[in-house]
Amino acid sequence: MAKRTADPDKLNHALHKARIQKESPTWAGSELSRQELADLVNQWIHQHSGQMSALDAGYIGKLERGEIRWPSASYRSGLRAVLEVQTDAELGFSPPRRTLQPIDNVDDVDRKQFLSAAALGLGATFTPSALSALIEPAKPTPIPAKIGMTEIQEIRTVAQTFSQWDEQYGGGLLRPAVTAQLRHAVALLDARCPDKLHDELYSAVAYLSGVAGFMAFDIYDHETASRQYRLALMCAEEAGDFQQRAIILASMARQALWRNDPDTTLTRIEMAQVRSDRLTPAARAMLSAVRSRALAQLSRDQEAIAAVGLADDLFADITAIDTSGPLHWYDAAEHAGETGHTLAELSHAPSREEGIRRLTTAAATHRDTSARARAFTLLLVARLHIAGADPHEGAAIGAEIVDRAASVRSHRIRDYLIDLRKTTRQHPKISEMADLRDRINVALTSA
Repeated sequence: MAKRTADPDKLNHALHKARIQKESPTWAGSELSRQELADLVNQWIHQHSGQMSALDAGYIGKLERGEIRWPSASYRSGLRAVLEVQTDAELGFSPPRRTLQPIDNVDDVDRKQFLSAAALGLGATFTPSALSALIEPAKPTPIPAKIGMTEIQEIRTVAQTFSQWDEQYGGGLLRPAVTAQLRHAVALLDARCPDKLHDELYSAVAYLSGVAGFMAFDIYDHETASRQYRLALMCAEEAGDFQQRAIILASMARQALWRNDPDTTLTRIEMAQVRSDRLTPAARAMLSAVRSRALAQLSRDQEAIAAVGLADDLFADITAIDTSGPLHWYDAAEHAGETGHTLAELSHAPSREEGIRRLTTAAATHRDTSARARAFTLLLVARLHIAGADPHEGAAIGAEIVDRAASVRSHRIRDYLIDLRKTTRQHPKISEMADLRDRINVALTSA
């Protein structure tokens, strides 16, 4: 396929300049990326109108290449607000010039298009805003008079589907969809529900809200993630679902860990371990593994090693992975990756070597659908090798995974790519490092 080349006469320099003059909210010193701009506009639209929009990096690219000169009114309003300008003209936008010719002068194909457009009430010119109007429902999705097991199972199916998609592609693209589904699920809580299904309903909503929270966390929308986690926790506690409660608290613990707050991570894990007798071995193993990560970050190496040992013992008690529940993703590969990450961070050399071994095993055994987990693992293994005794092996592993990692919509993956790029500078005389840096730069630019 021939590579698309932008027409220099059509480029929207004003919009491009306005974007790159804004600093990324995530990476200090970097310009605002197209996807970040899209995310900020989507958030602005939702905050000010309550509507969900699906603006993405590809659409911003079309605007900057001049392929779209007049986006919808809501997009223009969001772009003006985020980029802090007063008029559309400051962003290079101008309304299309509409010229109507007599219908007798158009050929058969144009006549059919004109009549089709007129019948739809859109006029002869199609615009993104006009097309968007076609997909807006005339009526909101009705809330059933009475909740049954069918509605509850639908919520669980939606939650698992979003979770599996998130594992493979990242959740950035689907966040508006999962938010809309969550809003509908919460509305079901006000419907009439038999007492025998009360706990099932709240547990299902907790599952979906936890999935939505993790998607928000993965792209660093921490405020939204925290709210959705709190909603999930409240629903799980209302349902008396200790398993779901533990999983949600573990997600909140991971968020705290990622924000360099290991003390809060430990607190969340301790809360999750209340009534551990009601938790499955998989849940208890997962909690101990997350706890080991926090202990390692606090340089409490011996306690971290002990927590890994406990996690291993608990995982050995698992008779079968629950492939349909909210912990369906915590399999042998995930366990090896989680505990391997802990051990690789310790100062004890044998522990670091065991950590790399576990991470390598995890990367080799992750399911094909676990693209993000495999990318995390291989990027970390590459960085550890480059920072350690085998930089050539690290460069080879890094080169293999960079492009696939960048295709996952995850701010955390992007941070791992940036960390790997920094590590390559430890070996200025090794040519493979310069090549790897170039590949990372290209990947980060195109992401």
